[in-house]
Amino acid sequence: QVQLVESGGGLVQAGGSLRLSCAASGRTDSSYTMGWFRQAAGKEREFVAAISWSGENTYYADSVKGRFTISRDNAKNTGDLQMNNLKPEDTAVYYCAAARYYSGIANHYPYWGQGTQVTVSS
Repeated sequence: QVQLVESGGGLVQAGGSLRLSCAASGRTDSSYTMGWFRQAAGKEREFVAAISWSGENTYYADSVKGRFTISRDNAKNTGDLQMNNLKPEDTAVYYCAAARYYSGIANHYPYWGQGTQVTVSS
């Protein structure tokens, strides 16, 4: 079992930046891919970014490529999502997730945080 807790959400104007963090606990001795997903009101949960255990491989949704950067620190059991040049369409609840292997599909991730709200005003 891996427990995940997100932090760092908030309200920001368009063009601004936010940094989300995810703290992992529990079976963190096993390698896992860390992913970020988001869910806007009335929409399906969608993939945002993921990073392999080693950090060598990163994956991004086309909508955030070039604006968001995912990273992790296995020594601290944390992962971050740096979000720059935010747009109103980035408004959503952002979730940290963990899975044994990379996937862009939410159902493939067995472990989830509670989510943190990101609101981007125009």
